[in-house]
Amino acid sequence: DALKSILHRRIDALPDHRKRGPNTRYRVHDAALGAFGIFFTQSPSFLEYQRRLQQTKGCHNASTLFDVQQMPCDNQVRTLLDPLAPSHLDAVFLEVFERLEQHRMLTHFRVLGDQLCVALDGTTYFSSQAIHCQNCLRRQLSNGHTLYYHPAITPVMVCPGHAQGIALPPEYIMPQDGHDKQDCERAAGKRWLAKYAKQVAPHGVTLLGDDLYSTQPFCTLVLQQGFNFIFTWKPDSHPTLAERVAFWQASGGMAAYEGRRWNGRFTEVTMVRYLNDVFLRSGHAALAVNWFEITVGNAKTGEPLYHNSCITNHRLTADNVGNVAHVSRGRWKIENENNNVLKTKGYHLEHNFGHGKQSLAAFLLSLNLLAFLFHTVLEWSDNKYAILRRVLARRQTFFQDIQALMRYMVFDDWEHLMDFMIRGLELESQSDTS
Repeated sequence: DALKSILHRRIDALPDHRKRGPNTRYRVHDAALGAFGIFFTQSPSFLEYQRRLQQTKGCHNASTLFDVQQMPCDNQVRTLLDPLAPSHLDAVFLEVFERLEQHRMLTHFRVLGDQLCVALDGTTYFSSQAIHCQNCLRRQLSNGHTLYYHPAITPVMVCPGHAQGIALPPEYIMPQDGHDKQDCERAAGKRWLAKYAKQVAPHGVTLLGDDLYSTQPFCTLVLQQGFNFIFTWKPDSHPTLAERVAFWQASGGMAAYEGRRWNGRFTEVTMVRYLNDVFLRSGHAALAVNWFEITVGNAKTGEPLYHNSCITNHRLTADNVGNVAHVSRGRWKIENENNNVLKTKGYHLEHNFGHGKQSLAAFLLSLNLLAFLFHTVLEWSDNKYAILRRVLARRQTFFQDIQALMRYMVFDDWEHLMDFMIRGLELESQSDTS
C-alpha cells in the first residue's frame, strides 16, 4: 500500500497533452498504471486477460490491484504515454529510497565507514535498423546500414554479499538541445550527478564505475557534488598515471596488503598494492587520487580469479584497503544482478513494448525499472511476499503462478492474492510465525 501510494501520487500528476473534447474517454492515469501492471506481473498479455475478466466477471485485477478505472487498449496506452518525459517518474525512485533510509532498511548496505555504494553503468534497451525517432542515437554499421538505438544509465545501489540492488532514477542518453554531437554515457553521468546530488549525496555515497568515468573532469565533478568514488583504471587510457605507478613499483615505494577468506568452496587470497596522492594526469592543476591494484587467486592451486586496478578518493591504509578493494568488485553487480536480470528474468528489458515518436520507449523503461524496484522492496518488507519467494525460488515459477491466477480469478487486493497463494502452498504456519 505504501508503494502504491507513492506511485499513484506521482502518476496522478502526469500531464495530459490532449485537447479537451468528447473523445478523451481514457485517462493518462489509467494508461500509466495499466502499463505498470504489465511490467509488475511480467505478463505482456495482462491487460488483454483483464478485459476478458471484465466481460465474464464484471471486474478485473487491473482495477482491484492497480486502481485502473477504465482500461485502454494497447495502442491507446502507447498514444497516451508517448508525449510524457520519463523524468515525471524520477520522484518515485527517490521517495522509495528516502523511505528505505527512514526505516533503516539500508543499514545492511553500508560499507567503508557508513557509505552506500551506487554503481553507474550504461545499457541499451532498444535497437533497430528500421524504427527510429528524434531521441534515437545512430551508429553506422560495417554493412552501410544505420543502427538506431536507445541507451540509458541505470544507477543501482549495490553491496558486496547482497544479491539485490536498489534502483535509482535512470538518466537517458539521447540527443540534447543545443548540442551538435551525439549524447554519450559520460555526459549523461554528469547530468545525473547534477540532478540528484542534493537528494542522494548527503546520505554518504560512493560511486562505482568503469574506466569511462575515471577522468579528471568527471572525478572533480563527483567531489564537488559531495560524492566519493571508486572507478576502474586502465593504463592505456591514463599514460601519465601509468608512468608514475611504474616508477613507484620499480623503486619499491608501494604498500601491500594480503588477505584470505573462505568463499564456501576454497580459500581465496587477495593481494592489494596501493599508493596515495598520485596525480591523475599531467599539468599544474592535476587531481591527486589514490590508486590500488587487486589480484584474487585460489590459495591452493594458485589459479588467478580476478584482477583489476582502480582510483579512489578514499584514503588508503593497511586497515581499510582490503575493504575498499572488496567494495570495488561490487561494480559488476549492476551488470550481472541488475541489467542481466532485467534482460533475461522476465522483465524483457530489450523487448520493444512500444517505440513511439517522442518519449514512449524511455517512459516504459522507467515503469519497468520501478516494477523491478518494487519487487525488491517487497522481498525485504512484506513477510508474505518473502515467504512465497523463498518457496517459489525460481523467479519464473513465481511470476507464472501470479500470471495464471490473475488470468482466471479476481482478487480484492494484493494481500488477498498473497494469502491465496500461501494457503494453496500450505504455508500458513510459516506466515503466522513471520
